[in-house]
Amino acid sequence: MDKYKKLATNTIIFAIGTFSSKVLSFLLMPFVTRMLEHGQYGDADLIQQTANVLIPIVFLQINSAALRFALDKDGDKSEVFTVGLRTTFIGFAVFLLFWYPISLVQIKDFKLGDYVVLIYVFVLVSGLRQLCQQFVRGCGKVKIFAVDGIIATATTLAFNLLFLGVFKWGVYGYIIAIIASDACSVIFLFVTCKLWKNIKFKGVRKSTALDMLKYSIPMMPTIILWWIINVSDRYMITGFIGSGANGLYTAASKIPNFVIMFSSIFIDAWQLSAVDEYDNDDREGFFTNVFRVYSGGVFSVSAALIIACQLLTKILVAPSYYDSWQYVPVLIMATTISCHVNFLASVYMAEKKNVMAMVTALSGAITNIVLNLVLIPVMGANGAAIATLAAFIMVFATRGYDTKRFIRINYKTPVIAAELIILGLQTVIMLTLKSGILMYVAEAVLVFVMLIFNFKPLLELYNLLVDKFLKKRK
Repeated sequence: MDKYKKLATNTIIFAIGTFSSKVLSFLLMPFVTRMLEHGQYGDADLIQQTANVLIPIVFLQINSAALRFALDKDGDKSEVFTVGLRTTFIGFAVFLLFWYPISLVQIKDFKLGDYVVLIYVFVLVSGLRQLCQQFVRGCGKVKIFAVDGIIATATTLAFNLLFLGVFKWGVYGYIIAIIASDACSVIFLFVTCKLWKNIKFKGVRKSTALDMLKYSIPMMPTIILWWIINVSDRYMITGFIGSGANGLYTAASKIPNFVIMFSSIFIDAWQLSAVDEYDNDDREGFFTNVFRVYSGGVFSVSAALIIACQLLTKILVAPSYYDSWQYVPVLIMATTISCHVNFLASVYMAEKKNVMAMVTALSGAITNIVLNLVLIPVMGANGAAIATLAAFIMVFATRGYDTKRFIRINYKTPVIAAELIILGLQTVIMLTLKSGILMYVAEAVLVFVMLIFNFKPLLELYNLLVDKFLKKRK
C-alpha cells in the first residue's frame, strides 16, 4: 500500500476508535461540572493527574517499549508482552512500599491521603490498560484498538452516570468511573486478542528485557518533565490560590482538548508510518510533507476554537464555571505548540534515542516552573497558561534544532511564526474586548487569514484523508 494511503487509512481507523471517547469528554463536562463543585472538580483532577504521573515511574514507562518493540517485524512479540507484564507487577509491588509517605502529602486544602486507595487502584488498572493497548497497536491490530476506544467511551459514560448521577459519590465516583472503564478495556483486549497466549513463564531472553528497559527507562524523566510542563501549574494554582481556582483552570483546559483530539488521532497513525518509512531514501520529503499538512490543520483548528471559546464554554460547563473562558485562548496556543512537539517525538521514537527527548523536555520544564513562580502570583491562572505556552515554545525550538542530526525537516519557520502571531492577536483581542460585534469581526478576519495561510495544506489534508480513502473503498 502507498505510504500516504496507509497513513490515511490508519488515521481514519484510529479516528473511529478515539473520536467518540474525545467527544464524550466534552459532552460529559456539563454533567460533571453540575455534579461537582469547583473545589471537588479541582481535587478530582489532581487525583487523576497524580496517578498519571506515577504510572510511568512505577512501571518504568514499559508501555512505550511494548509499542516500539512490537513494531519490529523480526521481534518475538511474546517476549515483549511478557517483559511488559513482569515489569508492571514488579513495579507495583515496589510501589506498595511507599503507601504511607504518599498518604502524608498535602497541598493547601487538598489531602492526598484521603484518596490513597483510589490512587493505587487507578495506577495499577490504568497501567495495565496502557500496556495492553500499546502492545495491541504495535502488533498492527489497529481495528481492535479502535473498537476498544468505542467500548471505553460507552463504559465511561455509563459509569459516570451511575456513580455521579445515581449514587452521588462525588469525587470518588468520578475516579471510580475511570477505573471501572479501564478494567473493562483490559478484559476486552485480553479476550479478543487472546493476550494470554503471549505470556511466557520461561524462556524469555535477558537481552529482550534489557533492550526494552534501556529504551523505556530514559523516557521516565521525560514523562515526568512533560508532567511538570502540563500539570504542575495546577498544583501551583492550588497552592497559590486554592482548589476553586484550579477547578476553573481545569475546566478551561478541557476546551483546548479539541486541538489534542485532532492531533492525537493523527499522531497514533503517524507513529506507525514514521517507523515503517524511516529507513527509506525519501524519508525527509515524506516527513516534511506530512508535517506541513499536520501543522496547517492544527493551526486552523486552533484559530476556529479561539473565536468560539466563549460559546463552547457556555455550552460545555455549568454556569458557575463560565468565567473559565478567559484562560482558554492562551491554553489553546500552548496546546497548538505541544502538538508540534509531539510530531517531533516520532523522530526520537524511530531512532530509539530518548536521551535528547529528555534534555529538550528539561528545557521546557525549567521554563515552566520559573515562569509559574513569577506569573501566577501576579496574573493568577492566566500566568500559568502563559508559562505553559513559553515552555512548549522552548521545547519545540530545542527539539527542532536537535532532530536535524537525524533528519532534516523543512518546518517553514517564518510561516509557523506568522501563524502563532495570528493566534496571539486573536487572544489579545478576545481578552481585551471580551464581547461585541467588533470583537467577532476582528476574530473572523484573523480566522480567514489563517485559512488562507493554510489553504494548500488543508486541501492536501482533504485529499489524504477523504479522496484517497474513498477511492480505495470504491
